[in-house]
Parts: sequence; structure tokens; C-alpha cells
Amino acid sequence: MYTDKKSILQLAVLLAAHGVRKVVLCPGSRDIPLVHTFSSMPEFTCYQVTDERSAGFFALGLALHDGRPAAVCCTSGSALLNLHPAVAEAFYRQVPLVVISADRPMAWIGQMDGQTLPQAGVFGTLVKKSVHLPEVSSAEDEWYCNRLINEALLAVDHHGRGPVHINVPVSEPFFDCPVGSLPQARVITRCSGSFSSLLEDLNRYPRRMLVIGQEDPMFQDGLDRLADVDRYFVCVAEHLANYHGTAVRNIDAVLYFQDKEARLGLSPDLLITCGGHIISKRLKQLLRSCPPQAHWHITPTGEVADLFQSLTTLIEARPTEFLSQVLPQCVEADGGYRERWQQLSAKLPRPDFPYSEMGVIGKVMQHLPQTCSLHLANSSVVRYAQLFPLPASVKVLSNRGMNGIEGSLSAAVGYAAASGELNFAFIGDLSFFYDMNALWNHCYGPNLRILLLNNRGGEIFHALPGLNLAGDTHRFVVGTHQTTARGWAETCGFEYLPVYDEADLAKTLPRFVQPAVTGRPMLLEAFTDPTTDVQLLKNYYHSIKS
Repeated sequence: MYTDKKSILQLAVLLAAHGVRKVVLCPGSRDIPLVHTFSSMPEFTCYQVTDERSAGFFALGLALHDGRPAAVCCTSGSALLNLHPAVAEAFYRQVPLVVISADRPMAWIGQMDGQTLPQAGVFGTLVKKSVHLPEVSSAEDEWYCNRLINEALLAVDHHGRGPVHINVPVSEPFFDCPVGSLPQARVITRCSGSFSSLLEDLNRYPRRMLVIGQEDPMFQDGLDRLADVDRYFVCVAEHLANYHGTAVRNIDAVLYFQDKEARLGLSPDLLITCGGHIISKRLKQLLRSCPPQAHWHITPTGEVADLFQSLTTLIEARPTEFLSQVLPQCVEADGGYRERWQQLSAKLPRPDFPYSEMGVIGKVMQHLPQTCSLHLANSSVVRYAQLFPLPASVKVLSNRGMNGIEGSLSAAVGYAAASGELNFAFIGDLSFFYDMNALWNHCYGPNLRILLLNNRGGEIFHALPGLNLAGDTHRFVVGTHQTTARGWAETCGFEYLPVYDEADLAKTLPRFVQPAVTGRPMLLEAFTDPTTDVQLLKNYYHSIKS
């Protein structure tokens, strides 16, 4: 029989799955559910050692004997500190050692309760990875717990071997062990070097999707130079991917009107991801609610990123390195699955909004020069830009590492200062005024053109479902204001172009997007109604659905 603590059950199953076969157990009370569960598993050979100082080195000797990771498990408090010398030895000798410590609940640390101290991260830089498991009370807790354990056990032999620390809070009651069987636990593996072992698995999945996240132009991996990628995958790529091959780009619109059964038909059997951040919330919802059978993430670092909560394999490589190896031997994907995505994408009407924030963004994008760089600020701007097509030669950049509004303009100005081509920066009013000192340094030239969308507040907050913006809540959340950029722009040497309606935009747009560099940088400030876009977007999606 096993403990009913789900974090410990996940840990037990994953230790065995990652090749741990020998476990040193130290006596105590807080680690009883760990000790009982491990000692009840036929996969483990368990050793009882009372003194933790000795137990750590005993486990180190076990790992040295066969080169496989060995584990040592102790109770809470000072018991863990006695493992420190063995951990240091394992770190400097690169021995695969897994330290497992029971802990008191976090609420009791520092409250004069017995055998409590801050155990999480206690070994500092002397371990390759340290994780503090949650006590599982929800499905998300269990996913998080599973991911952390996989991360720690993958680190044991990643770029050299060494010790890792897994800290396990255990709340009372914990003496009973009523569970009769171990659960299934997702195992994340890592693959690098030769990928022939994955080819057979890849061909086994008929419905395959390749999601390409953000890739900055100067670091773009050249995936679009690989022949016929779309024969083998449904390729999904937003503008920020800077991917110029055949791909589904209007993702949110495609997924908006799909019912549960249709979403199941759009979910892949195999999901392969690469690159950075994804904007589409609906894509995240699809892949989390209808998870693929397998999810492979390609990353040069080999680090775990489990955005869709279904990761099974880390492929430590550049995307082109992996795909160029496997595509020549890959069988074509399910044609019906590809066609379903492509037809849904192709039949959607091209959005044509009246004067509004979205309308201005769409019109400017439609008339951008073929060769330029486009910088998208966060919040509504980067999302609305995904609604419209873009010339393949336009390079797209955005601060999506943290998705904050700070620094969007400064990053665009810095890029433009080193660039010889035209640079367009699309930015909302709160982002602009928050970062207006980007124009204070005067390190910019006439190749910079700023589209400032001024709706006198944070428009994106109007789109949050269930948010009541009545009374003072509206002012505090949205950040309402009556500020204009005219004075600042003219003081900083910009040609200032105010726009208030469709007629103004039609008159001003040709000058703003002309491919020739003029004598001064430009700032086009488009004043819009803060509530118009939310309703226009709803109307557009409803028209698609009908």
C-alpha cells in the first residue's frame, strides 16, 4: 500500500521512470509516507542508514558503483543539513545524486514549530536543480508537481552529471497509506544528437501540428527554407514568428466558432513546438483542453517549457537541425487534417474595420513598404495586428519575453538607431506615455515612424470578460487620461500627424508609409473611441460564426 499524498505518488513513479533503482532511507516521522511508499515498490532496492551524514555518502557510493542516479531520503529540519557535505562532494565530482527531503507545510516555517527551517534551495549553487513541490489539491497542482519532478530528474545528467534536490512538504495526517496502486505519471524525456529514434514515433502520428513561436529576425532559424514543411505538418505561426512558409496565421478567428466536437477534430495527435512566446489564447485553450498524445518541444537549451501542459519529449537542438534530419524520411501527414485547418483559415473574410484602433492598424499594415521592420507594443496592439496579413519581407519584433508595456518604445528606438531601413512602431497610449523618455535621448533618426493609438486609457481592459468597470474602478483599472503626444513629439523633433477620423487617416496615411526616408522622424497619433474596438471585434467574430 502507498501514501495518498499525490505529490509523493508522482515522485515515486517518476523516480522509477527516470532510472533510479537504489534509495537510501533515513528514519524520521515527516518522511514516513515517502519511506513507506518507496520501500513498498519492487522497482527500488532500499537501504536503511540512520546518520544522514553517512547516508549521503553511502548514496554517493551507490551511484559511483554503476553510474546510475541514486537517491537519499530524509526527514525535515536539521536532518537535511547533515547531507550538505555529501551534496558538495557529488557536485564537484559530478555524481548523479537525488536528494529527497520531507518538509513541514510552508505556513509553519519560522513559527517556532519543531524541525522547521527554510529547506527549499538550502544547497544553493551546489545542486544542478532544486525544486519545492506543491501539496496537490487541484489538477493544476498535480501538473505543476509532475513538471517540477521531471525537471529535477532531467537535470541529473544534463550537460554533465551532479546532484539535485527535491523538497516535499507533507501535511498531516500522513501515517496512513490507503492507496493500493500507483498512478500513471507523465514522463518527460530529453533527446539530443541523433534523432533517428524519434522518426518511427513521428510517422506513427497521422495528425501533426508544428507551432512556431516568436523568433526575432536576426535569430530566425530558417525553417521556411526547408522544403514542403506543410506536407508533414499543419504549421501555425503568428507574425512574431517571422516564418514565411505556408502557415495558419489567423488562429483566433479559426478557433472562435468551433464547438467542443470540432475542437477535438482540430487537435493534433502529435504537437511539435519551437521558438518563443505564443499570443493566441484560443490556441492555448485548444491544446490544453484537447491535449495531443505527444508533445515535442525543440529548444537549443534543452530546458523544460510546458506551455500546453502535455510535454513528453525535449529535443535539444535548433529546429532546422532536427527537422532537416527527420523530414527526408518522414511520411506525409493526414491530408484531411491539414486541409481542414487550411480551408477554415482560407475561407475567413479579411477583416475591414471602420475607423477604430483595429481599423487604423489594419490600414497601416496594408500599406507598409515591402522592406521595413515593424515593432509591436504589448496589450491590444500586438493582438490586433494578428488579424491582418503582412508582407513576408516585413520583419516583426515585440517585447514578448515578459509581455510588459514598459520599454516597447525604447527597444524600437534602439533597433531603429542601428538599422538602415524604415522602422514602424505601433504602440498604445499607456505604453507610449509610460516609456516616453525613449524619445528624450535623441538617439534616433528619420527612419523612425511611430503610430500612437490614443484611446485615452488601456483599451484591452474593456475586453476582459466579467470585469465590472463601473465607478472609480474604471478610472483606476483603465488609467484614463486626456494626454496627447503633440507637445512631446514636436519638442523631440518629430513631424506630428494627428488623425481623428477616416478622412484624416486617408489624407495622412500616404505620407506616413512612404518608403522614402524624409528629413524627420514621424509620429502619427490616431485618436479613437475606447469602447469601439471591443464591439467591432465581437461583431466580426459573430459574422464568422453565422
